[in-house]
Amino acid sequence: MARAALNWSTQELAAKAGVGVNTVNRFEAGQDARVSSVDKMRAALEAAGVIFVAENGEGPGVRLRKERTP
Repeated sequence: MARAALNWSTQELAAKAGVGVNTVNRFEAGQDARVSSVDKMRAALEAAGVIFVAENGEGPGVRLRKERTP
């Protein structure tokens, strides 16, 4: 959902996170991924404005940070 919210392809996320496209695909398919790779993907998404929302009674989720106006 985070990648979709940014309208990024798997290739874009992989490049911005410094991981392989196969790593992104495996992770999104629910397969195992190294913790370091997951951390890199999360950091790239957060740097682009994604906020990960913890469990709040309806399950975890994501949202985009509001743009700040000067």
